[in-house]
Amino acid sequence: MSVKIHTVSTQVPNYFKETKDILPFVEAWMTGQESRLKRKALKIFENAAVDKRYSIMNPEEVFTQTSFEERNRIYSREAIEIGEKVLLKALTKAGWKADTLDYIITVSCTGIMIPSLDAYLINRLQLRQDIVRLPVTEMGCAAGISGLIYAKQFLQANPDKRAAVIAVESPTATFLLNDYSMANIVSAAIFGDGAACVLLSSEENSTGPEIIATNMYHFFDAEQMMGFELTNDGLKMVLDQQVPETIAAHFPKIIHPFLDKNKLSIEDINHLIFHPGGRKILETVEALFGEMGKNIDDTKEVLRLYGNMSSATVLYVLERFMERQISQNEHGLLLSFGPGFSAQQALLKW
Repeated sequence: MSVKIHTVSTQVPNYFKETKDILPFVEAWMTGQESRLKRKALKIFENAAVDKRYSIMNPEEVFTQTSFEERNRIYSREAIEIGEKVLLKALTKAGWKADTLDYIITVSCTGIMIPSLDAYLINRLQLRQDIVRLPVTEMGCAAGISGLIYAKQFLQANPDKRAAVIAVESPTATFLLNDYSMANIVSAAIFGDGAACVLLSSEENSTGPEIIATNMYHFFDAEQMMGFELTNDGLKMVLDQQVPETIAAHFPKIIHPFLDKNKLSIEDINHLIFHPGGRKILETVEALFGEMGKNIDDTKEVLRLYGNMSSATVLYVLERFMERQISQNEHGLLLSFGPGFSAQQALLKW
């Protein structure tokens, strides 16, 4: 059963700031800290390869001490709003009615909602009462591709069905004002907020690139490399500085066996759709792909324009390819990394 990506849409929240306009807030936040740490924090923001970040909160709110409860309330309220907007945008672009969806997957790791986002979207858009729903909540940056993998499996087993994957992330809601660790500083410098929606179909007349294969690769004994610690103040970022080196060490085992299994090599991949985890990860992956004669220019551009929006970001990169005229039989490779530690992939064919 053929499963195709029909439509990709994205949606940013209301607030945004360019990096140069965020630096005064960072400087004020670092008041009272050692001058060396302050200089380092400003340099991290300046060198993050991110020109602009969007947010569900204005900068004054982000840099104000608030409770976990209050921030999570804002996250929940705004996730519903932006989730509805991006799903409606995708449905309109596709020419689909909301009640024709058979499967809804919502993806987020930057807040806690029970009921999950999908329940609110079912009510707001009057989706079918028998729609199958799946919230994906704890897979971090990799979860945008996770959602595509689960949608493919459902649609492959069910002909003539439609699915929506909605990723909504607000990393700024996880920023901890009293945490001056490198992990918190780096994540504040590279992350931004955003949402994306992918519509997929197993209908016979469906158009768009086909998902011909998917894969998850799990790193042993690397749980400590990336994630969140749930604290009284909120979600505390865990981000090991060895992540780029770890990716580099495993890279051949992630890429080549997956392509070999599908009777392809890296030379057969025309389009690299890679999640922009941050400048250092991009430099690592760009060097590895560069050796193979490939580029990740679209990934770098998404990072520059939006920052890392966790699970939604790779879907922003995918949208750029969906809006191009791509020749028949060309291949694309989606790749992202997330907590676990894991790499997740999807192989596309136009």
